[in-house]
Order: sequence, then C-alpha cells, then structure tokens
Amino acid sequence: MQVMVVEDDAELADGIATWLRAQGETVDVVGDGAAAGALLGRRGYDVALIDVGLPDLSGYDLVRSIRTRRQPLAVILITARDALSDRIYGLELGADDYLAKPFELPELHARMRAVLRRGDHQRVPDLRYGPLVLQEQDCQALLADQPLTLTPREWRLLRILAAAGGRTVAKERLLADGSNNAVEVYISRLRPRLMPAGLQIRSIRGFGYRLECVPGAAPDPGGA
Repeated sequence: MQVMVVEDDAELADGIATWLRAQGETVDVVGDGAAAGALLGRRGYDVALIDVGLPDLSGYDLVRSIRTRRQPLAVILITARDALSDRIYGLELGADDYLAKPFELPELHARMRAVLRRGDHQRVPDLRYGPLVLQEQDCQALLADQPLTLTPREWRLLRILAAAGGRTVAKERLLADGSNNAVEVYISRLRPRLMPAGLQIRSIRGFGYRLECVPGAAPDPGGA
C-alpha cells in the first residue's frame, strides 16, 4: 500500500517508515501539515498516518482538509492524547481510526489493513505511460515527477493516447468540439510540453495519432 506518515518527531517517523517498508509498503514521510497537503495534491495514497500535534496546523485540521477535498484515502490519527473527547472529535472529523502513543507497530499495521478492508477508500489507479502519470481520481498530471497543468480537453485527449499504450488512436476518438482542427490545436499545444520529458505525439497520416517514448531521450523535469 501507499502510505504517508505525517509526524514531526523525526525519530518516531523514521521508525514507523522503516518498519512499514520492511513489510513491503511504500512510505513517504513529512514533518508538517503544509508539506503533507502539498504532497497529497500531487500523489495518491491509500493510508495517511497523521500526528495530531503538528507544528503548523493540527492533525485535526489536516483531516478536515482531506475530507473537504473528498480525497479517497484512509486516515489514522496517531497521538499522545487519549481522552475520550479527543478520540470522538477526531473520528467525527473523518478519521477512520485513532491510535494512542505509545503503540506497537504490528498493531498499527493491522489497523491500516483493517480500514482498507472496509472498502470506503478505494483509490482509482493512476494511469502511467513512460514519464507521464495521470492521476485519474482528481484529474491531475505529473510529467517526470513535476506537475503538468492541463485543460479538461487536453486531459481527456492525453488520457486516451496514454491508455492506448503506444498504439495508434483513430482521429475520430480525439475529436474535440466536433472539429478536426480543434484536435490539431490541442496536439500542437501538448507536443512542446511533452518532448523535454522524452514523449512525443506522432501523426499517423490518414489514421490518427500515437503517443511514444523517444528512444534514448533523457527526461528533463524542467521541461514540464
């Protein structure tokens, strides 16, 4: 599973991350709520482990933000606060579970698996093609790990090309606003933005277009 650990105690955060990685999980660690919010806007996670007592905004505020944005991930609050009122408040804000410090890591892992088994936070898988990642849950894109801003029509066009996996897509499938010229306009806009990362949209005369990785091209994050 994809896990984000939001904890300002570096030693504790590292201990959690190291143990979870040893269990085969993919883990990112951040030390404050602002960094967590920024990362959540770029990547998809299955579970967020959030400390309540963060240095900039509280873990409660971060949970509220996640639920307001309707992000489909499970949230477990981890905190030294164990009063009943604290647990109820966190759960009412939208946390899926609440674990008081100190805790045993196997129990934490079991709780993570349990909240995912409930099935309330199924994340739509990202669509990947070479250096391009299309996060279909929130219609965001990354190119060589950098955000790529797309209009809704550019998004739909690029999604069709990426989903084809290098196969040619008939021009009719890419029609925008009922105009052949519109398709060509969007293709011309996308090409110079994709090329620095080693992607090209190739025209197949008389048929359509194909998204290809350029052999030997080195992705250039600055080109996104």
